[in-house]
Amino acid sequence: MIPVIALVGRPNVGKSTLFNCLTRSRDALVADQPGLTRDRKYGDGRIGDRPYVVVDTGGLSGRGDELDELMARQAELAIQESDVTLFLVDAREGLTAQDELIAAQLRRLGKPVFLVVNKAEGLDEHTAGAEFFALGLGQPHAISAAHGRGIGQLMEKVLAALPPAPEEEAESGEDTGPAPIRIAFAGRPNVGKSTLINRIVGEERVLAYDLPGTTRDTIEVPFERAGKSYLLIDTAGVRRRSRVAGAVEKFSVIKTLKAIEAANVVIAVLDAREGITEQDAGLVGFAVDSGRSLVVAVNKWDGLSEDQKASVRRELDLKLPFINFAKVHFISALRGTGIGELFKSVDKAYESATRKLPTPQLTRILEQAVERNPPPLVRGRRIKLRYAHQGGHNPPVIVIHGNQTEAVPDVYRRYLTNAFRTALNLTGTPVRLEFRTGENPYADRKNELTPRQLKRRKRLMRFVKRK
Repeated sequence: MIPVIALVGRPNVGKSTLFNCLTRSRDALVADQPGLTRDRKYGDGRIGDRPYVVVDTGGLSGRGDELDELMARQAELAIQESDVTLFLVDAREGLTAQDELIAAQLRRLGKPVFLVVNKAEGLDEHTAGAEFFALGLGQPHAISAAHGRGIGQLMEKVLAALPPAPEEEAESGEDTGPAPIRIAFAGRPNVGKSTLINRIVGEERVLAYDLPGTTRDTIEVPFERAGKSYLLIDTAGVRRRSRVAGAVEKFSVIKTLKAIEAANVVIAVLDAREGITEQDAGLVGFAVDSGRSLVVAVNKWDGLSEDQKASVRRELDLKLPFINFAKVHFISALRGTGIGELFKSVDKAYESATRKLPTPQLTRILEQAVERNPPPLVRGRRIKLRYAHQGGHNPPVIVIHGNQTEAVPDVYRRYLTNAFRTALNLTGTPVRLEFRTGENPYADRKNELTPRQLKRRKRLMRFVKRK
């Protein structure tokens, strides 16, 4: 197995900064504010031929409230599944009572621990770590995660203490299989995204708490079901722009939107008890505009009266009419009701979005649609649509060739989109049409002679010279 390295420590000691260094990424949200990381965040790293997995965890503050206890539970799970733990302390702040408490917990768990003294730039290595010998965790290792100093020497010692690396499948030439289907769970704060992911994977993989804004970063969770691989992406809740305050929340929103754009399928989680809001419509619209496949999960459906359920269904029709291609599921993430059907819709949406569409079939569908309902006249001439072919997938792009295609009205575009969707049985994915008009190579040369006219003129000139 590839070794797993867990990062633990108090809030704001630089765990996420070190995570980004070890994974050579900017995946973890970093700011000069305690308590940004709350869930377990995984990343892949490599030094030479040695791969490893790094787990970032939330800061252990010792406040003792419910949220802090949930974060501590996430950190404990990360330590239990790791091969080695890097315990970060702050050289600038020195040894604290909370450091001593965490050290005592690590000793009880009995896992290999490396004591890492971060923010040691400009300080003598021996002086920076001297007082931390009192923690009883061996030699302190002084580093600066922000400046990348001392990390190479630290990782040499960490990897040397681990079992030899296994032979990697990729190096042996074996097929690693298809890439997992990336599923982003998106919605407003506190609609139940984290609870839904925990229910799907069957464990407390991400922190779920009845407080808006609990999830601040995007968390990726590998998952297998019925022989298929998925990557579940928990995202931060997105509020109205006027309510987004502070740089951290703005970065969280940006990472959520990027996660949607990078996903194969988006599960839009809505709150049945609050109804469909403008923010829901905006977020779903962003997913559709990004070309992502879509499944809608209306959460907290249990306990609603029949009148309330009917009201939510009416709101779906009125406020989200542009997602008539997406499957809607009414679920309870807390109780697990209706969740099993979600993946059937995810698989169908992904298959529809990535399917290869033969040109003869697309042209035949186009001809049948035009025969049933011909395009309108433009300046006394009828628009002619000749043939169609696939121009891309995920989402499917259908390119239609003809004359005067720039004049095709929106209502006829929607008619053709529905015709292709119905004939091809495409579910859960937007379909994009591109129209191309056959260009006249002499359209910009009205005052010039065509090759045929030029040939006739040359013949005439030769005849005149002979005379």
